[in-house]
Amino acid sequence: MNTLLSYTRAIHLISVVSRRHYSDIENIPRALRSLKKKSSSHLARHFVDSFSIKVEAGSGGDGCISFLSAFAKENAGPDGGDGGNGGHVLLQATSNVNSLNHCQPVIRAASGEKGGHKDCSGKSASHVIVNVPIGTIVRDEYDNVVADLNKEGMTFVAARGGAGGRGNRFFTSSTEQAPSIAEYGAPGENFRYHLEVRSTAHAGLLGLPNAGKSTLLRAISRARPTVAPYPFTTLHPHIGMVPYDDYEQVAVADLPGLIPGSHLNRGLGIRFLQHVQRCRGLLYVIDASREDPWTQYDQLQYELEQFNVELLQRPTIVVANKIDLPEAKDQLPALKRELQKRKMHCVVPLSAKTGIGLGVLLRLLRDMYDGVLVKDNQSNSNEATDG
Repeated sequence: MNTLLSYTRAIHLISVVSRRHYSDIENIPRALRSLKKKSSSHLARHFVDSFSIKVEAGSGGDGCISFLSAFAKENAGPDGGDGGNGGHVLLQATSNVNSLNHCQPVIRAASGEKGGHKDCSGKSASHVIVNVPIGTIVRDEYDNVVADLNKEGMTFVAARGGAGGRGNRFFTSSTEQAPSIAEYGAPGENFRYHLEVRSTAHAGLLGLPNAGKSTLLRAISRARPTVAPYPFTTLHPHIGMVPYDDYEQVAVADLPGLIPGSHLNRGLGIRFLQHVQRCRGLLYVIDASREDPWTQYDQLQYELEQFNVELLQRPTIVVANKIDLPEAKDQLPALKRELQKRKMHCVVPLSAKTGIGLGVLLRLLRDMYDGVLVKDNQSNSNEATDG
């Protein structure tokens, strides 16, 4: 009983010693516990962050060669209509999807219809719109970046449809009253692209292998990343949504574990460090049961600094996980002292397995999210003023 009281007091003091002021923490909306069942692992679709596609736009319809036959006049002149235009293939960024697992390797748009007699034009084909996550980078077959879809609704024309051919009516002239020629429809474009998604989660779980990141994401959301007692259990990023009672949702990404030398592409390397760039805030998940747990924080800071020093300026919360273990309880005071020396005061002791301390983390997470929204609104207003 005394142990529980001591941890309750320790958690309560987080709001006082944190780097930011959380004096109004009680006013922060509370996270909701979803009544829905957890998603089944055998039904869950993996997060696909890299995918190659071939896009083929539709060809234009052929123009028509036709002559009007009117009453009492057999040859009343040409009346061949134009062909319809082929459909484009468009890539559009949307917040409704967060993965490329729905994409097909070959994406084709329909061709336009042929022109008809009596000056009837062929029907133009509809465009094919492929929804991709916000933060998708499009590279051509020569590895050049041709589009960065980093805002809601941004659209990239991946392949343009061919124009419809003109019918023989178009070629009527003073010297040629009955042309017997028409145009073929133009072929549509076709290209190969490589799509790369840098996750745009509001917060990313950063830590060494087996620090408990996946267990933490399972505890605070309906996501079901694989949990196992061996390194590199997480091979693909997973994103879970944390709902709050004011209908806001915070996206949290479980990123694969980093190891020393990740910035040199060791382990899962640079590919997943790139995901960190799109996370607005970072949650350092530290296994407090390991010897000298503060060295994990130093390793993570070093890898981020070597990859992109600007990542060290992101809003940060340190999660001291596995606090239910005796060795973690013993090392917690030393961990807090060492992190305070490094000017990191926001440390949340918790156990993702038992649920101890999750409530405090969720409130601090929401406060971080609200701070990010304020910065985004300020930057958007500044851009509007400059424009």
